[in-house]
Amino acid sequence: MRLRAFGLLALSLSIVTAAAQADTDRQSPPPFNDVPQEFTAKVFEKNFIKREEMIPMRDGVKLHTLIFIPKGVKGAPMLMGRTPYNAARYEPGMNGDKFLREGFIRVYQDIRGKYGSEGNYVVTMPVRGPLNPTSTDHVTDTWDTIDWLVKNVSESNGRVAIIGNSYDGFTAAMALLDPHPALKAAVPVGPLLDAWMGDDWFHYGAFRQMMLGYVHMQTGQRGEGVIAPSEIYDKYEEFLRAGSVSGYAASNGLDKLPFVQRLLEHPSYDAYWQGLAVDKLIVARPSKVPTLWTQGLWDQEDMWGSNHVWRALKAAGHEANNWLVMGPWNHIQPWAGGTSIGPMKWPTDTSYQWTNEMLLPFLNEHLRNGPPANLPRVTVYNTGEKRWDKFTTWPTACDQGCGTKLKPLYLTANFNLSFEQSAQANGGDTYTSDPATPVPFLPRPVVDPFGEFGATGGLGSAYDPWSKWLSTDQRFVAGRPDVLVYETEVLTEAVRVQGIPIADIRASTTGTDGDFVVKLIDVYPSKDYTNPSASGYQLPIATDIFRGRYRESFEHPTAIPANKPQQYRFELPNVNHVFQPGHRIMVQIQSTLFPLYDRNPQTFVANIFKARPTDYKKADVTILRSKAQPTAILLPVVK
Repeated sequence: MRLRAFGLLALSLSIVTAAAQADTDRQSPPPFNDVPQEFTAKVFEKNFIKREEMIPMRDGVKLHTLIFIPKGVKGAPMLMGRTPYNAARYEPGMNGDKFLREGFIRVYQDIRGKYGSEGNYVVTMPVRGPLNPTSTDHVTDTWDTIDWLVKNVSESNGRVAIIGNSYDGFTAAMALLDPHPALKAAVPVGPLLDAWMGDDWFHYGAFRQMMLGYVHMQTGQRGEGVIAPSEIYDKYEEFLRAGSVSGYAASNGLDKLPFVQRLLEHPSYDAYWQGLAVDKLIVARPSKVPTLWTQGLWDQEDMWGSNHVWRALKAAGHEANNWLVMGPWNHIQPWAGGTSIGPMKWPTDTSYQWTNEMLLPFLNEHLRNGPPANLPRVTVYNTGEKRWDKFTTWPTACDQGCGTKLKPLYLTANFNLSFEQSAQANGGDTYTSDPATPVPFLPRPVVDPFGEFGATGGLGSAYDPWSKWLSTDQRFVAGRPDVLVYETEVLTEAVRVQGIPIADIRASTTGTDGDFVVKLIDVYPSKDYTNPSASGYQLPIATDIFRGRYRESFEHPTAIPANKPQQYRFELPNVNHVFQPGHRIMVQIQSTLFPLYDRNPQTFVANIFKARPTDYKKADVTILRSKAQPTAILLPVVK
């Protein structure tokens, strides 16, 4: 009886307890939260192994190096790059990059003084010698790195190639000055090789002042570049207010940066810049490493390097192990989508073709004993007929030493262009160049590509006119009174150009200094039903700027004699183009490309960077076009 009573009591208590819990549950619903306290997501395995190493250099400095090895690979070649832009940013995704999938071991290294590497950073560090008193440079660092890799990466076959774009292309080229025996190939892409003649810092003496933002980004700190936001959104307005280059540097605190100080001390092509000219160093110390020099025809940053070093090596008899490719690209397009530029759309992805049909066969031949790549000595995209052309030499038409000579396209009366020289005894067209209202190189507002809203900045990466400025429609300046515009009649037959145009300008100026900008332009028909955006488009084919004080010597500038005719002769960038029937050929001439290039005060001063506000004066510039003083663009016309 007691047991039965106890059981009934327990049952009653459990019923009461359950009822009470039910009441509690009704009063306190579960938390409103879709995030559980514990959850483990499925992890997908990467198809490569990552190693992180601090590789010692001969002076004891250790360089941060990332090594990515395809899983299960044995006897694989190594493809390395050396960068000031953070090796970690190149880490591949889950499936690796194309080269990992092709069985290459990928190596990325922070150069000394940047990001994870020890040591001191020097912008485009010179080779050991007068400009570098230390015992190391990029040449020794590359040699020491390769030596370590072949001894410590057991999955490799002991063969290495070095590859890189822009600054990374510069480090790739530097490796050729004393190549390690294991270095079997090099691929410098748009490399910074002569920064005064035509790469990042100058073009024929005109200073690319917007690159000061890059110096700030690169040298203001060891790690990620940070540029202080400007109070002015439009760089055109900001540089105009600052006055001279030195004024801009001082107002932004950049005059405290050592490299900016060196820039301000060396406005001319003196021993400093000549000692930094890697193309000249390579020709003086040619290597036997197979090298694929690669260049974009619209490279807005480094237009000089690859094509000039290839030409110099060829002239010196060292073309046997050197190849040249020039594609229809801006600075980064060899690695991005190469399907168009400006209004021109290509039938294929030219970047994909370069990678798969040229680069990979080249690497496989020299790193794996693969079948011969059979690359032509020179491969240049034909931007008029939209195909790759193959050449045994380059240029095919030139001033001298080629089968076809350059053909002058003369400026004539009424702003016409003609292959027939003017018979006029006198003739010229005058414009007023006013430093207070310089011609912009892009439609305003001009955004700093290295700043908070620019192409490389975080807030405005979608705003990227910087990479396209060389192919921008020039109608936005064609109506300015300080831009002279000459053009042919509508073409009735194709004009094919292959090579390097030369601007041969005859001019007088009321100033004692001045710049000359020349643009060779393909003018599209006024209405294009198949591609409306191309209607009337003024597409620059070749553009460059020349500082008048260097007309006699790049090293020793001289004042321009006022009101006396002078000759300004300089090469324009490479072209492989066909001006089609129905198009026109146009030439624009002006004195400023602002604010990309600094303003010329048009008054000769010893150091143009330190020009005073009173030195900036208007000048009347007359472009001469008479029989005695003919101005022409010498075109590499071929049949």
